[in-house]
Amino acid sequence: MYIKRILLIVVALGLVVGGIFAYKVYDAVFSPNTKFNEKEAFVYIPSDASIDDVNALLKPLLKNTASFMQVADRKGYTPNVRGGKYMLAKGMNNNAIVNSLRSNNIPVKVSFNNQETLADLAGRISSQLEPDSLGLLSVLNDVAFYKANGFTEETKLAMYMPNSYEFFWNTPAEKFRDRMLKEYKRFWNDERVAKAKALGLSPNEVVSLASIVHKETAKVDERPRVAGLYLNRLRQGMLLQADPTVIYAIKKHSGNFDTVIKRVLYKDLELDSPYNTYKYAGVPPGPITMPDISAIDAVLNPENHEYLYMVANVEDFGYHKFAKTGAQHNRNKAQYIRWINSQNIKR
Repeated sequence: MYIKRILLIVVALGLVVGGIFAYKVYDAVFSPNTKFNEKEAFVYIPSDASIDDVNALLKPLLKNTASFMQVADRKGYTPNVRGGKYMLAKGMNNNAIVNSLRSNNIPVKVSFNNQETLADLAGRISSQLEPDSLGLLSVLNDVAFYKANGFTEETKLAMYMPNSYEFFWNTPAEKFRDRMLKEYKRFWNDERVAKAKALGLSPNEVVSLASIVHKETAKVDERPRVAGLYLNRLRQGMLLQADPTVIYAIKKHSGNFDTVIKRVLYKDLELDSPYNTYKYAGVPPGPITMPDISAIDAVLNPENHEYLYMVANVEDFGYHKFAKTGAQHNRNKAQYIRWINSQNIKR
């Protein structure tokens, strides 16, 4: 009887201990373990992160990182940390957190607009993806890559089409660059290549001309008209005489692309640069910025007209006044000069 009682006590104690252990295991695995108030929180895990790095990143978000570490170890996550952007939902338990960190790398939307240099692009992309700007710039300046894919030092900017794209946050610099080449090739489909050929231009020349159109007018609805004007000039063998190319030439010559130039002076027109379209005929050797797709399509689908001249319209800011003759243009230009002088804009 005595032994039987002892056995019953041992069994009872075993059940209690087992119950406590089971509860602790359940609590560690399935009880909510977040402490943020928002509906969701995001964690950016570097590609070379260790489990200790992950623990440090999660510490501000979790009630109990020790229990998370226990579950992470049991589920085999500890030696298999993966970089990326991950989402934690409010009230998530450790089991769900580990599952999310293991397999739910969330894409991020990467966007860039009209960068004038690859250094500017590298800075813009590094603020949205894991690679730093210096690492990106090194890859973006790979001469052999551009040569192998039909670009020159002057035309390499044309490969980057301003838009929004989805990437994983931990995308390496090389994969970003390679993706941009794919997007460039996708954009230049047979139809667009045929339109460029009909204009007597290569795709890269179209981008170079579009970059001028883009800089000349921010009004998307005016771009086909501006494009038509420059194409008229090219067909007649006239100099493009585009002020944005002079501004770019000044920046490139000085090496300071942060220079702000609001007014092109007559002395600027004498700068000896292949980008100075007041001195050199034809399309510049490369784009002066990354043009919007709307500017590229404006060159490929220009407005059909006989305009050869234009000047900023001071009566409708953002737009231009167009002219077919030099005499008409001079009248429009005189109005613009009177206005710009009244604004005391010297440079």
